[in-house]
Amino acid sequence: MRGFGQLEAEIMERLWSWGRPATVREVVDDLNGVRPVAYTTVNTVADILYRKGYLHRSKQGRAWVYEPVRSHEAHTADVMREVLGGATDPRAALMLFVDGMDEGQAAALREALADRAPDDRP
Repeated sequence: MRGFGQLEAEIMERLWSWGRPATVREVVDDLNGVRPVAYTTVNTVADILYRKGYLHRSKQGRAWVYEPVRSHEAHTADVMREVLGGATDPRAALMLFVDGMDEGQAAALREALADRAPDDRP
């Protein structure tokens, strides 16, 4: 898994934030409110995201309707696991990550660890 390219990320962010399936036309119209982008470009990138396994698609009339396969949170967790898995010293990487957290993030981490049931631990 790798990070998304700029347009891939913009498409995924919209689909995640909308929380519903959407057509390429809807994505293009929304993107054009920020910057110009061609329908064919968004269509190609959506197809690439589909082939990579990030999007599900189904036909609605003559148009494809796309929706994310996984939630934004699940994707973020996968990216974090992948990056941590590539660290030479995972403990040191985790410590540096935690040291860079603001208080709200640290509190959320403490809550998540406290809520984790003993049966959930490897």
